[in-house]
Amino acid sequence: MGSLRLLAVLATALVITPAAFAGPNLFVGAAEDGAVWGDPTAQMNLAQQAGFDSIRMTAQWVSGNTQLDPIIAAKLRNAAAAAEARGIRPVVSIYNVNSIQAPEDPILQSEFATFAQNVVLTLPTVTTFIVGNEPNSSYYWQPQFDTRGADIAASAYETLLADTYDAIKAVRPNVTVIGGALDSHGTDNPKTRPSHSPIVFIRDMGRAYRASKRTRPIMDVFDEHIYGDNSLMPPSMSHPNSNTITEGDYPKLVAALGQAFNGTAQPGSTLPIVYGEYGVESVIPPNEAPNYTGHESAAGKPVDETTQAAYYVQAIKLAMCQPNVVGIMLFHVEDEAGLPGWQSGLFYADGTPKSSLDPVRIAMAAARAGTLTACPDATAPTVSVASIANGTLVAQATDDVGVAKVELYANGVLIGTDYAAPYTFSLAILPKGSFNLVVKAYDAAGNVGQATVALRLRATQAAHRR
Repeated sequence: MGSLRLLAVLATALVITPAAFAGPNLFVGAAEDGAVWGDPTAQMNLAQQAGFDSIRMTAQWVSGNTQLDPIIAAKLRNAAAAAEARGIRPVVSIYNVNSIQAPEDPILQSEFATFAQNVVLTLPTVTTFIVGNEPNSSYYWQPQFDTRGADIAASAYETLLADTYDAIKAVRPNVTVIGGALDSHGTDNPKTRPSHSPIVFIRDMGRAYRASKRTRPIMDVFDEHIYGDNSLMPPSMSHPNSNTITEGDYPKLVAALGQAFNGTAQPGSTLPIVYGEYGVESVIPPNEAPNYTGHESAAGKPVDETTQAAYYVQAIKLAMCQPNVVGIMLFHVEDEAGLPGWQSGLFYADGTPKSSLDPVRIAMAAARAGTLTACPDATAPTVSVASIANGTLVAQATDDVGVAKVELYANGVLIGTDYAAPYTFSLAILPKGSFNLVVKAYDAAGNVGQATVALRLRATQAAHRR
């Protein structure tokens, strides 16, 4: 994004949230509690070495608490001080520890709001707070549905956010209150892993807000987590046929916020957005394996460090080119040592840097300087046919910001779609005859590049491919 354009976006955010995001361009931070539970100096040194300018830490609430535990308060203050000493902005996320502790009734919501108010007063140098964490997920909020299958989590969270916003602003009116922090996926099904997609949850939050007749906002910035379907998928991949929101679905997110809140006291389609969590897991090399425990989840699908770096750089470029987005936070600085967790940091669990560190650090610095990429993105991907052999076509596609998907057409008929390199298509479904094959590559901005090749299949070839 050009400097003037991004400055205009941030200026809009600052009008709404004068204490937030004072940097000249996109901020790039990390979600990391290592400095709270470990050595704050060592952990913030890693964050500084990586080039992060913000660190999100957590203050967790349990029912009955209206004040931050003094020991945890001291740890958070020490971590915040270590961050600030290195020019890193601390951000604190306030949320319940799990779904059993969801503040879903008026008594618990009052306790939570009082607790949040105490956190804000206890951490006077912190100016940005997130309220809640993935309330559309049954991992953090239950119940999601009532006995008739209606969404009750969104309305309960909307009430909690409103009460907490008022409690925080009453004691520190200039701090920034961030709402949402939604999981990028959800089933919208009360019987199968009960959860809500972000599109449905935002819609229902808007309905609850309108029904409340409230005349004040409930948040200054909206937080969306943008994890892909797995680590193999690039951040530019979109989900046009589902209610999922990842980074490639930015237009859907802005539209959903607009439909939910436009015309009320709560900004919607102009609301600043932060991508509060995005992670890509990398494969742990044998020499680092002794520093990890357990087994990697099959669902994670970790990638090599070159791909991890490429996806993080693409994610930062995409955020730069999305006008309402003011920041993105990677999850984590340093890997979790337990393999069932997230190995998505730029450092291994022992603090050794990965090969992905340098390219991501350079990209973060360029993003803050406004020089990482040109926005708006008007350049189509470059695409070519790399090979056709053994009944398989392999395409190559590249784009400065990122390729969202590659499609293969045979005589105008779509026969395959691939979302991650190497872009590979089976030709086994084609009968004998002559074909005009067209490979189309799309980026997240909708630009399309294409390559064409002629192919003639003889009867023996077609039969063999079946």
